[in-house]
Order: sequence, then C-alpha cells, then structure tokens
Amino acid sequence: MKLKQKYNKFPFDTQKVPFFYGWVILVVATIGILVSAPGQTMGVSTFTDYLLENIGISRDQLSTAYMFGTIASSLVLTYAGKLYDKYGARWVGMATALVLAMVLVLMSQSDRIIKLLTAPNSSAYAGVAIAVLIIFFFMLRFSGQGVLTMVSRNMLMKWFIARRGLVNGISSVFVSLGFATAPLTFDMLIQETSWRQAWLLMATFIGLFFTAFVFLFFRDNPEDINMVADGEKHANKEHNVIIKPFKQFSLNEARSNITFWLFAISLSIYSLYVTGFTFHLVSLFTEAGISREKALAVFIPVSLISVSFALVGGWISDRIKLQYLLWLMLFAELIALFSLAKISSDIFYYTFIIGNGIVSGIFNVLMAVTWPRFYGREHLGQITGFVMALIVFGSALGPILFSLSFSQFGTYSLGIYVLVGILLLITALAFKAHNPQDKFGE
Repeated sequence: MKLKQKYNKFPFDTQKVPFFYGWVILVVATIGILVSAPGQTMGVSTFTDYLLENIGISRDQLSTAYMFGTIASSLVLTYAGKLYDKYGARWVGMATALVLAMVLVLMSQSDRIIKLLTAPNSSAYAGVAIAVLIIFFFMLRFSGQGVLTMVSRNMLMKWFIARRGLVNGISSVFVSLGFATAPLTFDMLIQETSWRQAWLLMATFIGLFFTAFVFLFFRDNPEDINMVADGEKHANKEHNVIIKPFKQFSLNEARSNITFWLFAISLSIYSLYVTGFTFHLVSLFTEAGISREKALAVFIPVSLISVSFALVGGWISDRIKLQYLLWLMLFAELIALFSLAKISSDIFYYTFIIGNGIVSGIFNVLMAVTWPRFYGREHLGQITGFVMALIVFGSALGPILFSLSFSQFGTYSLGIYVLVGILLLITALAFKAHNPQDKFGE
C-alpha cells in the first residue's frame, strides 16, 4: 500500500491540490472518453466511404470485417477488466492510448498494406482485405470503444458515491456534445488534409500528448492516496437510494441476477442499433432522400437533447430507482427506431431526433451509475468489462444487420423492425429490474 501511495504521488501529490481531487478526475475522465471517439462507430463512419473507395470491397464485406473485428474485441474485454482491477486506471489507460495510436496509423495505410499482401486483381484479394480489416477493427474497437471508455468511466465512478449520478451527468454533457460534433470535425479534418492524414494526426495526438496526460492525471482509487469518495464520509442511504453497497458482488454473482441481464441487454441493444445506423449513416439517409450534410448534422440536435437528459437523469438517478430510467430509455428507443424506419418523412425525422436524444442521454447515465450501485466497487473492472463485452458484441451486429437488410431486401426498415420486436419483449420484462442490494439493506 505504501508503494502504491508513493507511486500515486508522482509527479505531484494530489493531496496538495487545494480542492477535492475527484473534480480533477471528472475532467480527465471526460477527456479520456472523448479521446475514444476515433474508435467509436461515429468516428469510423466518417471514413467508411473512403475505405470502400480505396480498398475496393463491397459494403457487406466491410460490414462483415467490422462485425468480426468488433466481436473479437468483445471476447477479451472481460480480461481487460481484470487487468484494470489489478493494475488500475493509470497503467491500463497509458497502454490503451498507445495501442489506439498505433492502430490509427495502421488504418491510415490499410489499403496499401492489403495491396502489399496481394494484388487487387487476385481472386484472394477480397479475403485478404477482410482478414486485415478484421485485425485492424479488432484493435481499434478494443482500445477505443472498449478499454479506454471503460477505464475512464470506472475511474470517475470510484471517486464519487453520493454524487455519482450528478458527476456522470456533468461528464455526459461534454461527452455527448463531443461525440455529436466528432463526425463533422473528422469530416472537416479530412477535407482540409486527406483521410490518411486525418488518422495520422489523431494518432500523433493520442500517442504523444494523451498518453502523457494519462500518466500525469489519472488516479484509480481515492483510498490509494488517503482520500475518501466524494471527499467526505456519508451514510449508506439517502432518499431511499443506496449510496454505498452492502455487498460486493463478484462477476459470477452479478451474472446470476436477472437485473444484471435486463440492464446489460437493454444497453447492448442500444449499442447495436446506434452503431448500425451510424455506420451506414450516409447511405441510410441518402436512401430516404436526405443529403450527406444533413445526415452528418443530425448528431447536433440529438446531442442537445441528450445532454439535457444526461444531466437531469444523472442528478435524479441519485434519488430514484434506476428501474424508472430503464423504462424511459426503452420507451425512447422504441420511438427512435420506429421513426428511423420512416425517416423520409419530416415528422419522423424530428421524432427520431427526439427519441434518439433521450435514449442517448439515459444510456450515458445507466451505463455508468448502474454497476457500482448495484454490485459494488471491488470487482467493478470485471463486471463492467463483461458489460462492455456485451455492448461491443451488440455493436458488432449492428452494421451487418443493417447492411444485409438493405442488400437483401432493398431497405433498412426490415432490420429496424426486428430490433423493435426485441425491445418490446425486454420492456415487458423490465418490471423485474430491481436493485439486488435491496435484500442486503438494513
């Protein structure tokens, strides 16, 4: 413990900061999540058409590579969670940043690497291209969407208990705005330079500056530096919401609880649909008669609604049962999906924005607050690693579901209605989504 405390005081002693260091963690964790944007689907989607044009494969083939690469990354996220529990946010965060920077360099040269391995006119070209992209997408999704997001979010949740929902809401405001503007920002960077240079510039920033940033400011547990969560001690309950869990669940214990699966699957379905429509954003909106510019700009009004619900939802989550927020998310998701199937109509274009904004905001609340409140902090890395694996697995299926729906049936709507059916079933079961800590209360 003394060695850990000495390490955490380098290069500066956080206890000498004139205010509670958790507020610094709020800022740096938010930046950490934002830096994951190149590995998120909204970051990849901006480059999709450039990859198709320069590599010379079909949309279905690219979606297949994305699917298998993402699935592969989901299979190792639980192990990454174990590493997080063992080594903490600082070391795992730095290693992840370096991997993300490296894969962005590889992605910028992906077409050239493929053509070095096999000639474009070879019968094996498509197979080699898909295999290479699977490896690259695995690294990109594992480091960006998976581990960096998990590490940053878990670190924030460990530094706060009574104010957990509030700080997550504040963080979500900036994350939502950042992710909403990412496609337009990346597209502008591409137009000013090129798609290759855009990825290389991101790699340089992440590999050099962000890695140093993680080393300087990331800290895993307040207890490691003789602090307590929230900067103060508090009671176990406040407004009938459990603040400090009575039982620390292991991963196996958490998975044996139906509440775990209702929340995890609901979050995964959101990831599936938002990844699917974002990956094929330009094509989906073009089919509906909507321009590329209007398609990319849809994230801005969505983000304004999202940040409002994330902030209010975060604040209120400290005071109400999370089951109510789950129902709100599911209802908003049904509105968004039904509207997306009919997006060519102006009315449904705007109801899609409203529904997607609400579900995005509540997703950010539930993804962060649920697991430490329901299952404790001791095994938080393993539990959230497994949840992230499910969410990433869901995101892997989204692009191929939408792609096959369009290529086989000429419309994206069929794939959307399949998701609507699944959500209706989950909504019917959500009355069982109770806090497992209730049975261990006073």
